[in-house]
Amino acid sequence: MSDLIFEVENSVARITLNRPESLNAFSEEMINEWIKALETVRDSDEIRAVVVSGNGRAFCSGGDIKEMIKGNGFYRSQNDITSNGLARKNSLWKKVQRVPLLLEEIDKPVIAKVHGIAFGAGLDMALMCDIRIVAEGTRLSESYLNVGLVPGDGATYFLPRLVGTDTALDMLWSGKVLNAREAKDIGLVTFVVPDADLDSYTEEYVQKLVNGPQQAIRLTKRAVYQNRDMSLRSSLDMISSSMGLVTELEDYQRGVQAVLEKRKAVFE
Repeated sequence: MSDLIFEVENSVARITLNRPESLNAFSEEMINEWIKALETVRDSDEIRAVVVSGNGRAFCSGGDIKEMIKGNGFYRSQNDITSNGLARKNSLWKKVQRVPLLLEEIDKPVIAKVHGIAFGAGLDMALMCDIRIVAEGTRLSESYLNVGLVPGDGATYFLPRLVGTDTALDMLWSGKVLNAREAKDIGLVTFVVPDADLDSYTEEYVQKLVNGPQQAIRLTKRAVYQNRDMSLRSSLDMISSSMGLVTELEDYQRGVQAVLEKRKAVFE
């Protein structure tokens, strides 16, 4: 079996981490397949939403320590005499770091369905998604300092934007483990649901997106992320262009008609 399963059905792409025996720790194969899957999502007109999840008992436990020790894949061991610091940097850049860069190019909604544990780079992969739906029994941690690493997979970019600078530094320095409710309280996750309801809740959420006005959804996502680095004037200029485009589309015409009919029914 592949270390990652990629399936598309009824306009939903499902990316499933598939190393349950290692709590879905990253392997080189997994990362390579993840990159290919995201390229397909980015370029496909059929796909309307993406769900990222993990098989077995966990979402993802982060990088595979055994591969780091052996010097395989996207990390290089200090004992690997064929490597050096620059080679290790470039390996990270070409592999793991391709994932957030590709996600940045995808305007479709990306939903992380998280259970079990999400540690280190595994947590970061959830942070890269637009929405995090988390089972109540989940534990989450930025665990890099436990093995003497800096967070090389996007934590220093994504985490402060979600929880603030001081809380992000505390999580990164302490490696503390949060439960799902604690993570929700600080804004780290979007929804916390009972473990037994994780699949059904996520599916219902995704189907609403799949059946919604696609161009408006994608342009809204693009605007939200681009606004992080924009002035107010630039933001308003961009969103007025989007408004001009979507009001020409059939989704808008149908939506307006539905609202008018509903309003008419109320007052009759």
